[in-house]
Amino acid sequence: MTAGAPRGYAKGRAKRLEILDQAMSLFGEAGYRGASLRVLATRCGISHTGLLHHFPTKEALLLAVLEHRDEVDGAWLSLGGTTGVGRLRRFAELAELNSTRRGIVELFSVVSAEATAADHPAHGYFVRRYENSVAGAQRAYAQAGLDGALRAGITPDDAGRQLIALMDGLQVQWLLSDRATDMAGVLRAHLQAQLTVDL
Repeated sequence: MTAGAPRGYAKGRAKRLEILDQAMSLFGEAGYRGASLRVLATRCGISHTGLLHHFPTKEALLLAVLEHRDEVDGAWLSLGGTTGVGRLRRFAELAELNSTRRGIVELFSVVSAEATAADHPAHGYFVRRYENSVAGAQRAYAQAGLDGALRAGITPDDAGRQLIALMDGLQVQWLLSDRATDMAGVLRAHLQAQLTVDL
């Protein structure tokens, strides 16, 4: 390895992250189908060929953007190894964090709706993501129940599915209301009504 290799590697990683950030914004604005890789390359200050060096296809770029978001959010949601009520609290805190990230919320809302089409390149990704998200919420409710913190009549399976649906629905309302909807506040109230302890 030459003395310049680490710097070149770091520079390449930095450019890759810049492309992911710009792509996140562009996909949020125009959707996957409406976004142009040439426009993205211009935004990143590189040639179209340079962009393809990092991401050889538009599909590869979209999946990298989605996976990058999941890595960041997954690490944040799991911070401290929280379970049960602590994990449910993290869902509300994630909604609060999302209220500072309009581009990410737009990306998720636009592309997840597009991806309901079976031929969309992110269709399989979103099928798996929803399965995992719902399962994670169900586990948090189940643990809260074992801890005696869940109100009578709340079933973890239904509550977990409802929580994920509420989070996504609130994101759409938040976007359409120009950020007036209090996503975290509504989510906290919903969760608190299901618990026998303070959230």
